[in-house]
Amino acid sequence: MLTTEEIFNASSQDFEHLALSVFRLQYEQVSVFREYCNLVGKNLSNVQSLSDIPFLPIELFKTQDVLINDAVAQISFESSATTGQVTSKHHVANLAVYEASFMKCFLDFYGAPSDYIFLALLPSYLERSNSSLVYMMNQLIAESEHKLSGFFMNDFEKLNATIKSAKVTNRKLFLIGVTYALLDFAEQYPQDLSDTIIMETGGMKGRRAEILREEVHGILKLKFGVPNIHSEYGMTELLSQAYSKGDGVFHCPDWMKVLIRDPYDPTQVNETGSGGINIIDLANINSCSFIATSDMGRKINKDTFAVLGRLHDAEIRGCNLMYS
Repeated sequence: MLTTEEIFNASSQDFEHLALSVFRLQYEQVSVFREYCNLVGKNLSNVQSLSDIPFLPIELFKTQDVLINDAVAQISFESSATTGQVTSKHHVANLAVYEASFMKCFLDFYGAPSDYIFLALLPSYLERSNSSLVYMMNQLIAESEHKLSGFFMNDFEKLNATIKSAKVTNRKLFLIGVTYALLDFAEQYPQDLSDTIIMETGGMKGRRAEILREEVHGILKLKFGVPNIHSEYGMTELLSQAYSKGDGVFHCPDWMKVLIRDPYDPTQVNETGSGGINIIDLANINSCSFIATSDMGRKINKDTFAVLGRLHDAEIRGCNLMYS
């Protein structure tokens, strides 16, 4: 079994070796992943490089327990869903791995949490139980050890007052919010937040009409007087996040990699062009580290990518083979 130290200290030279080690482990011990690999003709004998590894369709987290054999989940993170939809569940056998992943990632991209006051405007996430984003933010808020750090539902007046109080401290301000709530707040309380990191987590959650990320960022930059809007790319089925510090260009931590699959042949990975986003997340050591998402994106260079939108369900091939 790989250790967390090996995972979180992976270099670009180590990545393929580690990924193949994780593949062998998960093929042998994650039943749903092994069954899917066999269905698409992949096994321990014919997976010899990164490009050979099959990616589990993300929809299977809605119908299957994606968990290493004999493991017991400490928590099951659950995705959001509109009425009538089936939610995804990510059974996490070791919360310490998740905590190590998001803490090291935040430290690498933004520095120590104790340098910040965190204001989390996440009403739709707080309205449901077992959100991985709420869990992460709760830990970052605790690490900040500042009385002004906290969560906000829909009390924009309280959020605005907290921002004013935070501005006179010696801490940097970090405002993270679900997209629709940030837009609502910006419309009601436009102000100069040029010294604040503002991060949107994506999604209108059915509360507002969907608009392009560029439009969202343009509105928020204008209303808050900031040069850039930051973004987080994460999901229930992952234990790692990619971050963008502006212009929709996302960077992964060293133990996470994004590949772009051909939109017409999901077994083919393309070096250029756009297509479906495949993610390798080595932190998912106890579930599945190789996930074919429902998002569309393009690689900018080997270390960065952009998210272009959502794929149609029909473009995720093969997932219906294992629905129960």
